[in-house]
Amino acid sequence: QVQLVESGGGLVQAGESLRLSCAASGRTFSSYAVGWFRRAPGKEREFVAAINSGGATTYYADSAKGRFTISRDNAKKMVYLQMNSLKPEDTAVYYCATRQSVTYHPNSDPSWYDYWGQGTQVTVSS
Repeated sequence: QVQLVESGGGLVQAGESLRLSCAASGRTFSSYAVGWFRRAPGKEREFVAAINSGGATTYYADSAKGRFTISRDNAKKMVYLQMNSLKPEDTAVYYCATRQSVTYHPNSDPSWYDYWGQGTQVTVSS
């Protein structure tokens, strides 16, 4: 069993940055792949970024490429999403999700993940 807790959301202006954190419990977090997803009001859940268990491979949605960076610190059981040059369309609740896997390629399919956090709100004003 793994529990995830997101933090770091808030209200920022367009062009500013935020760093989201995802804190995980569990002794073997280093064998878990992690993804970030978001859900904007009235929209479907959307993939943002993912990272494999070792942290060597990352994968981004087109909307996140060049602006967002996913990283992890397995010793601290933390995963981060650095978000730069934020836009109003980035406004959403952001969730981290995880699944035990040592596959090389991180996954963008939300149904693949077993555990989810409660989410953190990000609001970007214009």
